[in-house]
Amino acid sequence: MTALRLVRRALPGAAATLAAAATFAGPASAQDTLVISTWGFNGDLLEEHLFAPFEATHDVEIVLETGNNADRLNKVQIRGGSEVDLIYLASPFAQQGVDAGLFAEIDPAMIPNLAEIYDLAQAPHGEAFGPAYTVGRYGIIYDTAATDTPVTSWEDLWRPEFEGRASIPDINTTAGALLVIYAGERAGVDAFEDPDTAFASLAELAPNVLTTYNRSSVLANMFAQGEVVVAAAQDFVFSRIKEAVPTAAWAELDEGAFANLNTINVVAGSDQIELAHTFIDWALSQEAQTVLAVAAVDAPINTNVELTPEQAAIWTYGADVIASLRSVDPAAIAGVQDDWIARWNQTFRQ
Repeated sequence: MTALRLVRRALPGAAATLAAAATFAGPASAQDTLVISTWGFNGDLLEEHLFAPFEATHDVEIVLETGNNADRLNKVQIRGGSEVDLIYLASPFAQQGVDAGLFAEIDPAMIPNLAEIYDLAQAPHGEAFGPAYTVGRYGIIYDTAATDTPVTSWEDLWRPEFEGRASIPDINTTAGALLVIYAGERAGVDAFEDPDTAFASLAELAPNVLTTYNRSSVLANMFAQGEVVVAAAQDFVFSRIKEAVPTAAWAELDEGAFANLNTINVVAGSDQIELAHTFIDWALSQEAQTVLAVAAVDAPINTNVELTPEQAAIWTYGADVIASLRSVDPAAIAGVQDDWIARWNQTFRQ
């Protein structure tokens, strides 16, 4: 039996999670180390269901470096791609990594499970770069007890009845730019081509916005305290809000929810390219994806995963749901990021 260690390195400002130790049978071979940069959220469950089994099967020591998207990506850039082999990032931050040349190109032949995941997840940043391993929705959560009229459209965020009682994610968050896109649509323009009109439309929402938020926990607390009754949000926070506000609901929007993808990429300076590919394939497998979905860790992206209605209730799950999601080119958003941040800050006086 081989004792395998899972170590975490927390970046400055990020909360370090506890180290876990487990004993597994592994093949008799020299032990390698695989350094993975990730958030640390659901760390214990990921250790149990994803990392430790991979260690056992491949006789590998996994080292986790934890922190938020921006901090971890910045660390990789400062190091010139050294010291980390794989990095988990939300799609907008992954695009920044692609643009900065921080990722190695992948070899799809080394990741056979790519063929089993939904099309939108296979190459969100081009075929040369890593896939998405999970998908979520960006839509609207609202308290049904706070209104007599159901929320069925993005336009409903602008309702006068929600003055001072709404919240939206900040422009610097994973989903922040998506509301700008809809603001342009409601004004009849493409936000990328006519940002003046799009942000004028967004300014009409400002009286309703009590505050913008940078963390889902902050939004959940505002709902729990009754400060907000409607919010643009990612679906992973819905269950927490629902626990605090039983009358909360996920709105089924006429225009559709936006897709949010989390990705895995191989860092350009890695000296464990083959092992990194092996891990990506492991993370995309039907087995790993099923276990993580059932454990309430991540929504499955593998098309062969089968969940019961109860297991699926909290997830963006199923071919019909995936097909209904709206996709936005992350490269297009990256191209306007600086301009949109400046306009956003002026709109919300930040």
